[in-house]
Amino acid sequence: MGKLAIQLLFLITFFLVLVSHILPITSQELEDETEFDYNPYSEKGPAHWGRIHPEWVACSNGSMQSPIDLLNERVDIVSYLGRLNRSYKPGNATLRNRGHDIMLKWESGAGTIEINGTEYVLKQCHWHSPSEHTIDGKRFALEAHMVHESLDGKVAVVGILYKIGRPDSFLSSLTKQLESVAGTNERDTVVGVVDPRNIKIGSRKYYRYLGSLTTPPCTENVVWTIVKKVRTATREQVRLLRVAVHDDSDTNARPLQPLNNRSVKLFVPEDKDD
Repeated sequence: MGKLAIQLLFLITFFLVLVSHILPITSQELEDETEFDYNPYSEKGPAHWGRIHPEWVACSNGSMQSPIDLLNERVDIVSYLGRLNRSYKPGNATLRNRGHDIMLKWESGAGTIEINGTEYVLKQCHWHSPSEHTIDGKRFALEAHMVHESLDGKVAVVGILYKIGRPDSFLSSLTKQLESVAGTNERDTVVGVVDPRNIKIGSRKYYRYLGSLTTPPCTENVVWTIVKKVRTATREQVRLLRVAVHDDSDTNARPLQPLNNRSVKLFVPEDKDD
């Protein structure tokens, strides 16, 4: 190989490495999740995610991975984080079957949330069953992830946990579309205008920690906010979210990851009126 060719190869390699480091986190999220699964005995299962692609290596060797157990004995109770400042708005949305989950994606974003002075745009919401995060070792029936992205590509996720009980009104509003997805092999279903303000939180208390995406490439430095109040959904609503997905799994929850001395904070308002 000539000297010029070697220099050209070096420049191309350098450019590709540079681009991979400056791309926003969410641009690396997988729209099609067929390359991995949740079967613990599969070669594509969670224990092997970090070896499937070089860019997924954080799934195996990352030190700030999600999900985690929110053990109340080791959280720091604070009042300075402030309540969640959500400025959501209705927007056109599409339900997308990504292989292992159902994602509700807003075409042009659906308002913002402000965390530590940074504004993040709400991009999408998806569901995991059972829950990925646990509280004092307790796992719940369902977990919603509201995924936000800042202008410079930082990611913030708001997680909401659900136990079996009364119907969740937001999921009830999507029943027809979820049934439509379950009855076809279509990947996308247009929903129309969806108001994310109808995704109820019901509490000002929340856990906060730095973690990662819970699916490959498991990118780190994701700001996680897990609402402390556990909401309710029916067994049928949880079942429908799983049936609508075109896979053979009965779960899409990643196993718990080591905390590795990370700080986990629990925001409790000083007035305690919650």
